[in-house]
Amino acid sequence: MSDDVSELMMAALAAVLAATQMEGEDPSQNARRLGSAWSQDHRRMMTGKASLMNARAGRSPWR
Repeated sequence: MSDDVSELMMAALAAVLAATQMEGEDPSQNARRLGSAWSQDHRRMMTGKASLMNARAGRSPWR
């Protein structure tokens, strides 16, 4: 790839990123968030895992 083409590709990528960040948060990232502790706990219990409180307490000692 020539230097001219790679510079144009980088400029296009930077323009797209700038345009999406200008509008605020990226809505495609909403599904990656964990949600509230209540929803995390209920998802865990519905899939047969231990509750969130037990999972958090098992990783580190209480202080």
